[in-house]
Amino acid sequence: MSRRADRLFQIVQVLRGRRLTTAALLAQRLGVSERTVYRDIQALSLSGVPVEGEAGIGYRLRADFDIPPLMFTALEVEALVAGLRLLKAWGGGALAAAADPALEKLMAALPPPRRLAAQQSRVFAPEYVNRAQVREAFDVVHGALGAQKLLLLDYCDAEQRVTERVVQPLGLFFWGNAWLLAAWCTTRTDYRSFRLDRCRAISMLDDHFHETPDRSLNGFLRAVRASGT
Repeated sequence: MSRRADRLFQIVQVLRGRRLTTAALLAQRLGVSERTVYRDIQALSLSGVPVEGEAGIGYRLRADFDIPPLMFTALEVEALVAGLRLLKAWGGGALAAAADPALEKLMAALPPPRRLAAQQSRVFAPEYVNRAQVREAFDVVHGALGAQKLLLLDYCDAEQRVTERVVQPLGLFFWGNAWLLAAWCTTRTDYRSFRLDRCRAISMLDDHFHETPDRSLNGFLRAVRASGT
């Protein structure tokens, strides 16, 4: 397979796995310039691959387009196994419970050599003690993210100051040994992050919210980059 043909194939795989993909992300992933990505996208479109979108916004494959699934490489399989083990040890109760059946389905779909290599992976994620409270908090936050509902936090910060916050949950980030909730804090009218292990209580409210450009996960990430933290 030629270098360009291989690159076009990789672009299709990336587009299949994401809702919207920018030229910048594709360029970074493939190690080429954005101009090269634009040419490759045009070549894919001319060859009949239904790529939707435009430069400066992002690209995606038309929803009804599909190609046969590909077999994972040995390293890709080990990455999936390690990821599921991490999620089981450190994630919320619901996602942790889903890790084992997901791993079983993965193993069942693999050919024997890949299955054996996956079973022999030496990458583990031991669970530490006193995780019940964080698991419960994770599940509440995870549910609120899916339902786009406000959260009420009873929060104790690093200086032991206790506050009550109403927040719009935007995302969950695993930071070393702690989960961080990225949120828009209606109390401070600004972006804030909260460690789940410092939440004395979390409850989901009945009130819904909708992300806006100035109160969104992308906005939170921009604010983090701007602050340099």
